[in-house]
Amino acid sequence: MTIEPIGKYRSTWGEGPIWWQGKLIYVDIEQHKVISFDPESGEEKQFPVGERVGTVVPRETGGYVIAGDNGLYFMNEVGELTAIADPEPDKENNRFNDGKCSPDGHFFAGTISLVKKEGDARLYKLDKNGELTEAFGPVTNSNGLAWSLDGSKLYYIDTPRREILSFDYADGKISNMQSAADTGHIDSSPDGMTIDAEGNLWVAFCHGACVACFNPETGEEVRRVEIPCLETTACAFGGENLDELYITTGVHKTEKEEHAGMLFRVTGLGVKGVPAFAFQG
Repeated sequence: MTIEPIGKYRSTWGEGPIWWQGKLIYVDIEQHKVISFDPESGEEKQFPVGERVGTVVPRETGGYVIAGDNGLYFMNEVGELTAIADPEPDKENNRFNDGKCSPDGHFFAGTISLVKKEGDARLYKLDKNGELTEAFGPVTNSNGLAWSLDGSKLYYIDTPRREILSFDYADGKISNMQSAADTGHIDSSPDGMTIDAEGNLWVAFCHGACVACFNPETGEEVRRVEIPCLETTACAFGGENLDELYITTGVHKTEKEEHAGMLFRVTGLGVKGVPAFAFQG
């Protein structure tokens, strides 16, 4: 296994990586940017969006959907934005955080209370017909999402709970909340999440300098990858064979770290991811 920083861009707070059409797309929340990175050519494109941006997902018809301080937007290939909706315009201390698209093409994204006001945030669904509704709540820090390989379950992290939740998923609706894994034995915050082709969940641990792999059927941690950066924020499988794990990081408030904020790539894990889903609206 090899762990290495790649690219030249250094995020203040990198998040939300997703592999799409040969590139890694991710966000730098605090620098208000969407980043497109091509590992083959080394090309990095930066798209300033004018506000903190928590997540980016591809859109099936081209371009992307992003979510940030002031709600959801369509973003085209040159970075131009079109507003969609803002479900919390009255909450100045909330913004959108992590988000992913479901296998059937809806976009799920949740908000975070920046002042840690318990229960003040929500998980929302932008369905492929353009309607924005609340999917789950209350939450405090909506974070990682992933769907089971057969699409019948949604795995979800509300960070302060320090566990991975499991929901039954069908036709854009979630039900029957259960706990898939307790992460409390890791003294840090569960953040972004992805799933591998074996059905195991990989979770980045903010303030924890690691990505841990959990079996959602048994709840046990089966593997851990240590990252030389305290603020390990999110992860996604990528590369031609989806066998490389890309990890975003952020800059710690006080600790000085050589590679803080860099994108990391882990090779030689011996596992593969699954293709990302796009928004079908």
